[in-house]
Amino acid sequence: MMKNLFTPLPHPLTYAETLLGWFCRLGHEHDETTLADLCVTGAAQLSQCELSQLYLFDEPAGRLELIAQHLHGALPPGDPASGPGSQHEPLLHYVLTQGQPLTLDDLSQCVHDTGFLPAVAQPWHCLSCIPLLGRSKTIMGVLLCASPRPAQLQGYVASLARLGGFALAQLSLLRRMQPASEVTRLKSRASATRVYGLIGNSVAMNETCRLIGKVLHTPYTVLLRGETGTGKEVVARAIHAAGPRSAKAFVVQNCAAFPEGLLESELFGYRKGAFTGAQRDHVGLFDAAHGGTLLLDEIGDMPLSLQAKLLRVLQEGEVRPLGANASHKVDVRIIAATHRDLLAMVAQGTFREDLYYRLAQFPIELPALRERDGDALQLARHFADEACMALGRPAVGWSSAALDQLTSHGFPGNVRELKCLVERAVLLCDDGVILPLHLALSPRTEAAVETTLRQRLERVERMVLIDCLQKNRGNRTRTARELGVARRTLLYRLARLNIPVGEAKGEC
Repeated sequence: MMKNLFTPLPHPLTYAETLLGWFCRLGHEHDETTLADLCVTGAAQLSQCELSQLYLFDEPAGRLELIAQHLHGALPPGDPASGPGSQHEPLLHYVLTQGQPLTLDDLSQCVHDTGFLPAVAQPWHCLSCIPLLGRSKTIMGVLLCASPRPAQLQGYVASLARLGGFALAQLSLLRRMQPASEVTRLKSRASATRVYGLIGNSVAMNETCRLIGKVLHTPYTVLLRGETGTGKEVVARAIHAAGPRSAKAFVVQNCAAFPEGLLESELFGYRKGAFTGAQRDHVGLFDAAHGGTLLLDEIGDMPLSLQAKLLRVLQEGEVRPLGANASHKVDVRIIAATHRDLLAMVAQGTFREDLYYRLAQFPIELPALRERDGDALQLARHFADEACMALGRPAVGWSSAALDQLTSHGFPGNVRELKCLVERAVLLCDDGVILPLHLALSPRTEAAVETTLRQRLERVERMVLIDCLQKNRGNRTRTARELGVARRTLLYRLARLNIPVGEAKGEC
């Protein structure tokens, strides 16, 4: 066995000593979270990879769950996987079903989509995906290692398979040794955390994050559409921060904030003497954003005359300041945002059709908060924590009645309305617990929802279930343990309250 494990490696004795050290550390660890962290850290060190991920196979649900990740050099730093739903990726599914390791030396030639891997400055070049077997040769999980550098990972497969298998066996032993009510759950790094800095685990938000991951490292123009307050600028900043232009400027221009003449000079700049009052050269926003990203907010309010000039910039990559004799090249990524129906405006002749199709190269529809089931509670807690930090106050709690009001409210102003609502509630809260009176929501909204006691109780039950699922990344077995009910009972309640069983993670 020693020969098979270590002979392919350049320094087998040194490697074996290091591997033994990691086995010892795993064997002495009594905390589930730390155990999983040690496993991925050890795998990354041993394989000399920048990324290692540990997936646990949830046999009743038939899915893989990311429970730990070591990531070096990610953009943005410290984020978990680049997008949600990686357990459904064909590559992981292939390894899971085949029960055989898969090592790829050049991902550019890979037939499997590797878009679920985290975003890094340099694209991933190679990876090794290893099934982890238990004593009965059943698959307990999957260990993945990847590097943006060329590397021969095949030689590490056998030893890392034993290391990962030992870690999952220890994890299982820890859980059996503790009462179910006291089982320490693994940290949910990809749930309540921020993927691309965005908060939320609803189906709609997961889809938004997936689309962001697809367009991050492309030059495509992005069109963000959504109601007022859905966070279009936040998403634009996320695309910039996690993409290859993050080191350069991010410039925002509201196209509705300036009259036509001033907007043109702001965008393209002007030369001294171009018009009365132009006493010096002025650098336009396209030049200010050179190498970076320019967000054109409320693009639907841009005058028709400027739309033609913007189209030329998008097509030619050149700008001509007012009063200048020649154009010059600019390298700017354009992100446009609007709450208007641009196609309807095209039909009405108030928006250029050619510009629309150029801007809508990659459209992303941002969901309204009422469509993000469960996200309002997560966002409310986040905004409350931020407000407390800004005010220098201890963190506040939430009464069940206040949370009930939040789930009942439609939030026509979306995330912006929720943020203002929570900040005001924190300011009014003097006893450390936010109550319904601090929220000051319209009584009409409550009356419209609260028709019967049964409906009110079901709404509260739904809120509690979604909140608990969110904490456990959609894992129904751990959720049932935490709630102190049988798994079958939990499944029944999920079905009765129309929380889709197959999309439990997305409902969180």
